[in-house]
Amino acid sequence: MTAETAKQFEALEAQATRIMQVFSRAGYEAVSPALIQPAGVFLDVIGEALRARTYVFTDPDGDELCLRPDLTVPACRLHLERNSAPETPARYCYNGAAFRFQPQGADTAHPREFRQAGIESFGGTDAEQAEAETVATMLEALKSAGLNGFQMRFGDLGMFSALLRSVDIPERWRQRLRHHFWRPEAFRAELQRLTEAPAGLMKSIPASLNAALDPDDPAASEAAVQAYLDSEGIDVIGVRPVSEITANLLAQVADGRADPLSPTTSRVIERYINLRITAGSAALAIKDLAREEGVDVADALQAYQRRLELLRRAGVDIENAEFSAEFGRTLEYYTGFVFEVFMPTASAFSPIAGGGRYDSLMKAVGAVHDVPAVGAAIHTERLLAAAGGRP
Repeated sequence: MTAETAKQFEALEAQATRIMQVFSRAGYEAVSPALIQPAGVFLDVIGEALRARTYVFTDPDGDELCLRPDLTVPACRLHLERNSAPETPARYCYNGAAFRFQPQGADTAHPREFRQAGIESFGGTDAEQAEAETVATMLEALKSAGLNGFQMRFGDLGMFSALLRSVDIPERWRQRLRHHFWRPEAFRAELQRLTEAPAGLMKSIPASLNAALDPDDPAASEAAVQAYLDSEGIDVIGVRPVSEITANLLAQVADGRADPLSPTTSRVIERYINLRITAGSAALAIKDLAREEGVDVADALQAYQRRLELLRRAGVDIENAEFSAEFGRTLEYYTGFVFEVFMPTASAFSPIAGGGRYDSLMKAVGAVHDVPAVGAAIHTERLLAAAGGRP
């Protein structure tokens, strides 16, 4: 280890110590989830953006494992191991390594191995209070490490879901739009296709496979998809499972029989997605949109307003925060409020910290039902650089 490397390591450790002290004072128990995790759990829940960037390998027993690409899923698994009742309230904090392949090449902002210092809260019955506490705790931790001049971005997948429930649209299209939500360009392209010519989606299916797909017989269709992949020598390790691929193909077949999305419904969705406004002004803008378009998002809007008020009471500077309706972070397990902390001069793909609500994740990793959950993590190398250090 060179003197420069040793100095950088010492700076990161000192920073992590200050951050973990903040977490501990806020009532979070320090834990150290396993570095090696079952690959299937991650590949099912983290989303397309990270599936292909996860380091996956097979051990001598044939089990498919991975190096954890984040620490939220491992924290969920740890909580389940500790509690037979997953809704048992608990708060955890951690500081550990995560691993992601960087397709554009690793750099100081996007290393293949990096550290996350974070908090996770399970079983909280007051959703908005837990979310406000999470944001306030993260900001205190960032400030304790010397970060100044940062900005915040808020999003709300709960609001988006409420909007989709309130418009006239086939359920499979709701699911598809939710699936594409994390990729704004793909979402807008999907919305346009559904509005103009949903049947055109079938053109991407090979003719031989198309003939074997039957929406009324998913099991036979999945077998046909697997046979096609085998015949073409296509390996699905590290990408979407065959069941998910089949479901998407069957939805495309069903679209061939459907009428396009109405221009009115498309306009409502597009108007909402285009909202990018200060967090304090967002509630009025959404209320006006809902009244003008005749959609009901009252419960989600009430939750947003209460969360904002709790953030204000916690000392969070709401006036300098942005609300972006199309913002959902890159991890696809989020289900509600999300946020990121970033420096104005940095790339939008390099947030210093972020998190949000993920009530469905505990069930995805083994619980029998959803569990209220919210958390956030700091990318400590980026924090050190932004706060004046040199990672």
